[in-house]
Amino acid sequence: MNELADLSYAIDTFYFLICGVLVMWMAAGFSMLEAGMVRAKNTAEILTKNISLFAVACTMYLLVGYFIMYSSSEGGFLPNLGFLIGAENSIDAVTAGGEDAPYYSMRADFFFQVVFVATAMSIVSGAVAERMKLWAFLAFAVVMTAVIYPVSGYWTWGGGWIDAVGYSDYAGSGIVHMAGASAALAGVLVLGPRKGKYGKDGSIHAIPGANMPLAALGTLILWMGWFGFNGGSELKMSDIGSANNVAQVFVNTNAAAAGGVLAALILAKLWFRKADLTMALNGALAGLVAITADPLSPAALSAAIIGAIGGVIVVAAIVTLDKLKLDDPVGAISVHGVVGIWGVLAVPLNNADASFGAQIIGIIGIFAWVFLASLVVWLIIKAVMGVRVSEEDEYEGVDIAECGLEAYPEFSVKK
Repeated sequence: MNELADLSYAIDTFYFLICGVLVMWMAAGFSMLEAGMVRAKNTAEILTKNISLFAVACTMYLLVGYFIMYSSSEGGFLPNLGFLIGAENSIDAVTAGGEDAPYYSMRADFFFQVVFVATAMSIVSGAVAERMKLWAFLAFAVVMTAVIYPVSGYWTWGGGWIDAVGYSDYAGSGIVHMAGASAALAGVLVLGPRKGKYGKDGSIHAIPGANMPLAALGTLILWMGWFGFNGGSELKMSDIGSANNVAQVFVNTNAAAAGGVLAALILAKLWFRKADLTMALNGALAGLVAITADPLSPAALSAAIIGAIGGVIVVAAIVTLDKLKLDDPVGAISVHGVVGIWGVLAVPLNNADASFGAQIIGIIGIFAWVFLASLVVWLIIKAVMGVRVSEEDEYEGVDIAECGLEAYPEFSVKK
């Protein structure tokens, strides 16, 4: 390659890797958010789940997931099966020339994709918190990250049949976030609600989280990491057009998050007469999820409006799911699932190349596959090893039962 091509290759590879690091940083955000939103007696277990699921996702996607997602024929339904991620070949391809040649290291592509699959699995963690067996959760993580997510990923970003109908999802409102929420919904249905959450008379009992500072920190970490999530999905920045696109994506991502916070906070004040912090936090995440499907096409004000609508939707969705007795301690299904659908449907509003028909087909295809496949896996795990801790362990906290230690041991009363 000539010196200019060498430089472009290096810049784009470096940019891609740094964005991947930002997305990996979101694992810390999910960990802190979930640790703050659960009760103190369940904190060590939720942290164990988050670091373990990241390791499982990285390993399974390396072994089989990446091959399934990106080594199959265009427009197809059934993916090819294989192992590992192949040889590094992008330098040879760039040397051969051609506009379609890879312009960054294929190892950078794998790294960026593997932190996305971990993000999808992190969504499941919060929804099933405080009552699921640790090893049942990790067993599901193996299947989710090795097969379930990669198959729907092949159908979309891998060039499969959903991509062929014209489905558009820039950074994954549907492909990542709705997929994670679909798996979480199946798990919640199999698992059931926490003890004491719903009364026999239909009443709903709030179960406050133990550490709101941690929850707020986690949300801000996720907000920061999202710049890598959306910005990295431009895939390059070594030319003027791509650099301008990255800047637009950053601005829109930030504007949508801010819009989500304000809309959720105002609605909470009007609806509950209180400025509910948890709704504001979920509003930020809802704005981010909403804009993820297309953070490039809208003007900044439009992005803020898309995020604000997401903030309104998430408050309504959280209340509705509670009325349906679907217990989600952190609001993950509402944030990533319901608002993920809104984000996908909002794409044609600003992108003339997208159509509502293709977006709806994509939503149905992703949800049907991930939800049904996850439901089958959850039911198999339930039959083989059980998915729920005992009532006694749930009452005392899963930290001791599952991990043998407590995150806050000074709060314990020793007899």
